[in-house]
Amino acid sequence: MKIAIAGATGFVGSRLVERLQQAGDQVLILTRNPAKAKRVFPDAAEPNLEIVAYTPTESGPWQQALSGCDGVVNLAGAPIADERWTPERKQEILNSRKLGTRKIVEAIATANPKPSVLVNSSAIGYYGSSETATFDETSASGNDFLAQVCQEWESEAQQVTQSGTRLAIIRTGIVVGNGGAIAKMLTPFRLLAGGPLGSGHQWFSWIHREDLVNLIILALQRSDIQGILNATAPNPVRMNELCQILGQVLHRPSWLPVPDFALHLILGEAAQVVLEGQQVLPKRPQEYGFEYRYPTVKPALEEVVSHS
Repeated sequence: MKIAIAGATGFVGSRLVERLQQAGDQVLILTRNPAKAKRVFPDAAEPNLEIVAYTPTESGPWQQALSGCDGVVNLAGAPIADERWTPERKQEILNSRKLGTRKIVEAIATANPKPSVLVNSSAIGYYGSSETATFDETSASGNDFLAQVCQEWESEAQQVTQSGTRLAIIRTGIVVGNGGAIAKMLTPFRLLAGGPLGSGHQWFSWIHREDLVNLIILALQRSDIQGILNATAPNPVRMNELCQILGQVLHRPSWLPVPDFALHLILGEAAQVVLEGQQVLPKRPQEYGFEYRYPTVKPALEEVVSHS
């Protein structure tokens, strides 16, 4: 296959590129920063990897590069919880996803020949937060900021079906791997200062990076897979349990909780990403027969710690 990827230099995208290259597929990387992409993928001179510069929210010559691709994976979007949510930052979070997806859909509509599939990222923030409810792909959306972002993001992606292109939307949970959110939690634990964030009762719906990449590849390859897929492991945990297991794996205590007010001081409204959660189950991946390498959190965390 020849696959175009937006967001290829990120935590998930970089591993997806590696896996596709290992399988002998051609990869076309859409990037705002070609110099960074060449650093992340030093073998860019190889014939099965091509780097194309683009501005995600603007039309341009880059759109012509999608002609002849078999599939497109869109993982691009401004980081959610890296800084406080000022009005400007909220607009950037929304536009990077909404307009970025719109321009990819626009490129697919004019491509000749057209990609047969778009795998578009979304997030389990679609469902809002709850300590008691359980969500699957049929559940209604929430009404907070992240839910609104996901609704508008997915609405743009849905337009690609008008071009006859198959669409799979991957609502991703918190990605566990050597990097990402868990990596930021390792240092305090190793310094004997680890513990749950906030109340500890919030749900942590997670997926190991390898399972997420496998699910994306499955969605690219299988023509019967379309619509919404929850990219979460089948066994979500509460924050308290996650931290207890992480402490066990690191042979460190989990005794120093980070209070709500401290996270609000640091992150403002963005603190909701870690203080509120949702119990999300992957009903449709399981219906498609998807097999998880890491269905439970302890082996997933053991794998992360062994490579950190």
